[in-house]
Amino acid sequence: MRTLTLTAPGVLHLGDAPAPGAPSSGMVRVRVHRVGVCGTDLHAFAGRQPFFTYPRILGHELGVEVLESAADVTTLRAGDRCCVQPYLHCGGCSACRRGATNCCTTLQTLGVHTDGGMRDELLMPAGLLHRSDALDYDQLAFVEMLAIGAHAVRRAAIVPGERALVIGAGPIGLGTASFARLAGAEVRLMDISDRRLAFAAQIGFADTLDGRGDVAAQMRHWAGDDPPTVVFDATGNAASMMRAFGYPAHAGRLVFVGLVQADISFHDPELHRRELTLLASRNATAADVVTVLRALERGAIDVRPWTSVVVSPGEALGQFASWTNPDAGVIKALIAFA
Repeated sequence: MRTLTLTAPGVLHLGDAPAPGAPSSGMVRVRVHRVGVCGTDLHAFAGRQPFFTYPRILGHELGVEVLESAADVTTLRAGDRCCVQPYLHCGGCSACRRGATNCCTTLQTLGVHTDGGMRDELLMPAGLLHRSDALDYDQLAFVEMLAIGAHAVRRAAIVPGERALVIGAGPIGLGTASFARLAGAEVRLMDISDRRLAFAAQIGFADTLDGRGDVAAQMRHWAGDDPPTVVFDATGNAASMMRAFGYPAHAGRLVFVGLVQADISFHDPELHRRELTLLASRNATAADVVTVLRALERGAIDVRPWTSVVVSPGEALGQFASWTNPDAGVIKALIAFA
């Protein structure tokens, strides 16, 4: 069985490993068809990913095919196409009991805390597989990434008609903007990359803000005296996240979707003067995954233009490092295992 393993920062290895055995109670054996490469993988490759140890098989954005189910699994059958909810949670801690399985106190995320899906086959709990008869494996590999944005938007509790600013037009920011728009918000994206702003325009976000310019003037031109009531920062950049405190309207919300290995500071009197609500958004839940599946199935979001490259595991070895460079213009790379 082929595996793509990150043995150390910057060192990706294509090797062999034993195939998984038959699934035990509650488990399913799946064949991996597509793996999306995301910022988490790229940060791990660069040595900047928190909660990460080496060696590690990467991959948590998966489009898979069911091969075999344990006898007590009745919801799935061989041949089913599924996406994967890659967050292994305990089900019994305080967070899990309150439905926040994304914040389980002993959470294990595939490809981060435990080995992921950049391999031919793996065993998964049946409850973390979500079937779709309508979507192909490429589309299914986008579901987890989009669920990050869907969860952030759900955390923000957008009311139709609100203005929403999304900072960072990478895949997570684009997904967040897409679901904010579906929630009824008037959305603007902001970035410092011409390539990313051009792609945002290509998929329907033509009115954008250039983070390299006079942001305050651009905000006034857009919103006048009514700045956005909700701001999402999806950059994973500490400086951007700290500047973001200055953008929401009074009594507005700031949602940190991106993760950075740094301390974030803010001016407390200004936070209190505007009574801002600061929200962290981590991972996603089953409800968010279902939201994304339904949106893709009804055509509310079309991710096909987002796919920049589809390569084999062997080809990924030579190209992976280039995907860490934003100037390469890669929105989403997919690795085809089958």
